[in-house]
Amino acid sequence: MPLDAQSKKMLDEAIKKNLPPLFDLPLDKARERVRGELINKTTWEKVSSVEEKTIPVGNGEILIRIYKPDERDNLPLLVYYHGGGWVVCDLDTHENVCRVLANKADCCVISVDYRMAPEHKFPAAIEDSYYALEYIYKNSFELGIDKDKIIVGGDSAGGNLAAAAALKMRDEGGPQILAQVLIYPVTDHYNSGTKSYEEYAEGYALDKAHMVWFWDEYLKSAEDADNPYASPNRAKSLRNLPKTFIITAEYDPLRDEAEEYARMLEESGNEVKLKRVEGVMHGYFLHYGILDKGKETINDVSEYLKVTFDKQ
Repeated sequence: MPLDAQSKKMLDEAIKKNLPPLFDLPLDKARERVRGELINKTTWEKVSSVEEKTIPVGNGEILIRIYKPDERDNLPLLVYYHGGGWVVCDLDTHENVCRVLANKADCCVISVDYRMAPEHKFPAAIEDSYYALEYIYKNSFELGIDKDKIIVGGDSAGGNLAAAAALKMRDEGGPQILAQVLIYPVTDHYNSGTKSYEEYAEGYALDKAHMVWFWDEYLKSAEDADNPYASPNRAKSLRNLPKTFIITAEYDPLRDEAEEYARMLEESGNEVKLKRVEGVMHGYFLHYGILDKGKETINDVSEYLKVTFDKQ
């Protein structure tokens, strides 16, 4: 179907600005521009509490931000990894999504401030994502969460990190997680040559040129593209992974790789739910305040989280 009217209006307005691509800007300016486009504190939804905590990961430390809908102990938990191509975005750009999901899914949400590329190349981001998950599990009582009710999730590059963390948990015998929720995730390197990469190479918010830049900033070498923690589609086995909810956008270069990941997961014996959202482009989820289909996805994710937590 064609772009829905709201998405087309938003895309047309962006095109009229005729802004240079992010990769033509100094890195600090690229990040600043994305923050300016995504952060609007006046719309941040109220939650019962927001707390920041510095936690040890490997030989360093990172920040996590903890959102709670109320002051109950033993809350179910969504560990959330923000998108942004491993290069741009941060906890603030995804602040309101985390607040809304905490309220709607009636769970704690912990957002992970993993190290970013190009300052920190692969596998820094996945190491932070994994060790943060381990820390949260081991310190669940102190954090007030139920260690038996943990789901990982994220959008775009954050979806990639959630998928990689689930793989690493399986491979290293880490704590069990209930599910993974992957919103238009990156699951394969751009050299995979999917049809959607060619059909939507330009003109639909996220274009191929930006994905090439993101990947090139993220990886240390071309060989890293075949590492399953970078490209989950290239894992030798996808057996024994948690149940999965994958959401894709019709007008998105990443659509086909994510849908292929869903197919591979299912063929490997995992429980999978896949939903393609028609008429929208990559990034629509973050604009749920003005896009009805973004709001619909917020509701879908929240309902999936609640049902999955309740079944445990």
